Amino acid sequence: MNNVFKGTGVAIVTPFHKHGTVDFSSLENLVEHIIKGKASYIVVLGTTGEAVTLSKEEKLAVSSYIVEVVNNRLPLVLGVGSNNTQEVINTFHHSTLIESFQAIMSVTPCYNKPQQKGLYYHYKNISAACPLPIIMYNVPGRTSVNMTAETTLKIAQEFPNIIGIKEASGNMAQVMSIIKNKPDNFLVISGDDLLALPIIAAGGDGVISVAANAFPDIVSQMVNFALDKNLEKAVPLHYKMLDFVNAIFEQGNPSGIKAALEILGLIQQYVRLPLVKVEKTLYNNIASIIETLNKK
Repeated sequence: MNNVFKGTGVAIVTPFHKHGTVDFSSLENLVEHIIKGKASYIVVLGTTGEAVTLSKEEKLAVSSYIVEVVNNRLPLVLGVGSNNTQEVINTFHHSTLIESFQAIMSVTPCYNKPQQKGLYYHYKNISAACPLPIIMYNVPGRTSVNMTAETTLKIAQEFPNIIGIKEASGNMAQVMSIIKNKPDNFLVISGDDLLALPIIAAGGDGVISVAANAFPDIVSQMVNFALDKNLEKAVPLHYKMLDFVNAIFEQGNPSGIKAALEILGLIQQYVRLPLVKVEKTLYNNIASIIETLNKK
């Protein structure tokens, strides 16, 4: 199962209509675009999918629709996170859709600012309740708490159904400490597009990418070359995407990637408050970068 999640995961956006309802037609187009681009798997209802602004009914509808459209052509990971441990467990117990996914991705609790001991017991309890493999998600820039390498390794060694971590701390020393000391079958997945190449080169297993919504083919090629230790081919692709990645994160995620996807004709760029669309100057810059990418 662990090998299924080596490569390029796409943290898929949730397209909206102008008045805020989910745009299922564009979602289908985007899923087909990602499959055509040969991504390894899709992550549903993550940060990039604006899961925190979706109702329970919308989450179920979006998840069900993606399962139906994918139709077993790619593995699927479902984002299930909360700052309330019991709420995560309740989701496992009451969701009729869990069995349609191959794994769960669960972010460290936000806002509460737990101690490392609290993070350990959070994942210990989730591990005991979850019927699927779990990928942890460490993103201190959003949660205000960093899960240390020591805590990650303790969890990795004690709970076999916790199969990996999406690491978005931005701290390469921490990432390398996890890679050096982890169990053999524990995955270390980059949560940052810009750090995907160095993390894989250091022994990581891939990326869960935002940029791959737009260019799944380029990101997947870069990741596959890096996993094959072919840096001669991976490095140019990394730098080919550099300006695009910087631009789509300049005014926040997923506002930037949604602008890019609109420029590519895949979705409209609407986001839900408190997020807003990118400014026109940045929109035009992203369009210019995409034009250059499409010429290469």
